[in-house]
Amino acid sequence: MLNQIHSRYVASISDLKKSPMDTLAHANGEPVAILNRNTPAFYCVPAELYEKMLDRLDNQELIKLAEERQSEKSIKVTIGDLRAKFK
Repeated sequence: MLNQIHSRYVASISDLKKSPMDTLAHANGEPVAILNRNTPAFYCVPAELYEKMLDRLDNQELIKLAEERQSEKSIKVTIGDLRAKFK
């Protein structure tokens, strides 16, 4: 069975168990594919990269929402209208 690996760095589960921080450190901030019997089992992603990924996903969702609402009819209001409504 062929498996595509979506990472430039790979390590075995044994290597990860021996030294998790060293395994990630050798990847210089990039994801590491963790192999179990030469098959990708999961990916280790450094916290900083994971946070960037979440930010990008959040931005994509916001862009999609903005695009969906772009064709909606707009309503003009004044600051006074808003203040009166939320008092």
